[in-house]
Amino acid sequence: MTNKKNTMSEMHMTSEQHSVYEMVRIDEEAGMNIIYGYSDPNDLRTSADDMKPITVSRKVTHRRGRKTNKRAGRVSMLLGACAMTLGLTVAAPSAGAQKLEQGIRSEHVVQLQEQLSELGYFDAGVTGYYGSITQSAVRDFQQAQGLRADGVAGPVTLDRLNQKVKAEGETLRQLAKLIHGEARGESFEGQVAVGAVVLNRVQSREFPSSISEVIFQKGQFTAVDDGQFNLKPTATSFKAARQALNGADPTHGALFYYNPKIATSEWSKSRTTLLTIGQHDFTR
Repeated sequence: MTNKKNTMSEMHMTSEQHSVYEMVRIDEEAGMNIIYGYSDPNDLRTSADDMKPITVSRKVTHRRGRKTNKRAGRVSMLLGACAMTLGLTVAAPSAGAQKLEQGIRSEHVVQLQEQLSELGYFDAGVTGYYGSITQSAVRDFQQAQGLRADGVAGPVTLDRLNQKVKAEGETLRQLAKLIHGEARGESFEGQVAVGAVVLNRVQSREFPSSISEVIFQKGQFTAVDDGQFNLKPTATSFKAARQALNGADPTHGALFYYNPKIATSEWSKSRTTLLTIGQHDFTR
């Protein structure tokens, strides 16, 4: 659970983070046609290489008539059922197949920022939000590569990035580990909610301005303090982390949560509860 934050003498925030307040929420359910699968659902290393996009085609050959339509429909339903059974994420198209630009928040922006950072173009913390700093970093990379320097990460830019550096997915892994350590006994909604609190803190001027810094801020998360963060996360934890990174927030902006049955902090109990999900009360 979260604890009362330490008093800081001076809070800082980059222009990247300030621009978050004008972000447009991304609807994760829009245009979904990719299932990220694992060869073994128990193998949860989840680096970028481990995630293999499986395109689910919506195109039907009409020459074969209704039988083909029904067959395609059954295949689509079967793939969906398999994904649900294995706890896999049905996500937006992979970063290499879409355009990322200012105003977008998603797991693909996290990957983009990590790659740009590895190459020395992005020196801010990973936020998952495509703001002015990310745009400038993309433009610098494009100029260095002889590409059109428009600050928009389209397929050509993303393909060139993938050729230059491997996407490790470390930020996604950290968020999944925190969710597992803090909320593995909660419902899926409750796990997404814990991830959303982390993202809400990234957007808040009261907390550090990157996902990793929020997770490891001293004294904030019990799982980090007592070592549960180091437990192996499940496929559900990764799925919940992706949901949060793509804008899902069941808490409606909560910055804190606690278990009222075991909490001893009067400060936590004194805060107005926004809602309760499972064992956790979420507050702002």
